[in-house]
Amino acid sequence: MSTTEAPIADNGVNVAHLLGARQALTDAPDAAQFQWRARCEWLRGTHSRTTIDTYSGLGQEHMHRQSFAIDADHPEIFASEDNGATPTEIVLAALASCLTAGVATVATHRCVQLRAVTATLQANMDLQGILGIDGDVRNGFDAITVTYDVDADASKADIEAIVAQSQKRSAVFDIVTNPTTVTVQVV
Repeated sequence: MSTTEAPIADNGVNVAHLLGARQALTDAPDAAQFQWRARCEWLRGTHSRTTIDTYSGLGQEHMHRQSFAIDADHPEIFASEDNGATPTEIVLAALASCLTAGVATVATHRCVQLRAVTATLQANMDLQGILGIDGDVRNGFDAITVTYDVDADASKADIEAIVAQSQKRSAVFDIVTNPTTVTVQVV
């Protein structure tokens, strides 16, 4: 009698740990309440730096292993110094990284070995809105297109299903595509 091992994929995602965490949070839903934080400081002109280091979840405060900083600015064509990506480009990066993390996780869970994954995002925007030229023009993106190029041990249909599942579970996709209450206040 011979035994065959189930196929595994090593995409760098500990799916067993994630499934264990999922079960633990199913059993204790209050622990699933997280608060993500970012602190932004104006530097000069349109240049700012956002620092990310603490968050809360599982009923306690946490610190990342290191503090992360994201510089944002506007291009020189807008009379700025171009010291960082624009805030709209940072939104695209957040969407791309969230979806891509999901692709790696879902692929690993489905025992699909990835060799390469590239997401290319494009978003169209009419600046007449944010510049106050035309009040009928939206300030934000008109549309976002995400295109994946995935090299994996899987059929195109399987890869499409992996990407679709990633989209379904992506927090940033949800944030971008659904209304979110945002409260702005001055202290």
